Amino acid sequence: MHAMQYDITLPADYDMKIIRERVATRGHALDEREGLGLKAYAIRERGVDGSPVNQYAPFYLWEHAGAMGEFLVGGGGFQGIVADFGRPVVQHWAGIACEAGPARPEAPRAASRLLTPVPATADPAAAVAGALAGLRATARSAAVHTAALAFDPHHWQLLRFVLWADAVPESEGPDAERYEVLHLSTPGLSRIPAGRHW
Repeated sequence: MHAMQYDITLPADYDMKIIRERVATRGHALDEREGLGLKAYAIRERGVDGSPVNQYAPFYLWEHAGAMGEFLVGGGGFQGIVADFGRPVVQHWAGIACEAGPARPEAPRAASRLLTPVPATADPAAAVAGALAGLRATARSAAVHTAALAFDPHHWQLLRFVLWADAVPESEGPDAERYEVLHLSTPGLSRIPAGRHW
């Protein structure tokens, strides 16, 4: 599993109805995409849920790196984003774990993203073990659709991304970024292994 996200930050006075219309008319394009576990069409609106920006920030879980590479540079679809918004920085993380929550049958309406640095003095295995325990506990919440954990070995940073049936709960804390999910494509979600990926 590979996690991927790019943030397209838009002007403060940008009409987010444009993004909503884009997703409504184009979001289905990846509903059957080979190699894609899920794509959450996520947005943040300035002044909503504490967001300081307007942002289109899709989040992906890919089954394997080849599918992600083909999408980004193999003519597999990313050229539409580049044509409309320019080429954004694409963040990606190596997958550690994925958990299905009780709300998996429902379409999620919200998501949270928490980035946590692993200090140079910390034992990475212990940090991951703690994060895995937290992920499993979160995934038991009745409102969770999917919870994923991944890491960036360049910056030594853990990523926790959670899809929620409704609003992101306050228990996610002030450091978690909150998103509205406009659409969810899940062509290969059932093929992403549950639990830790080693």
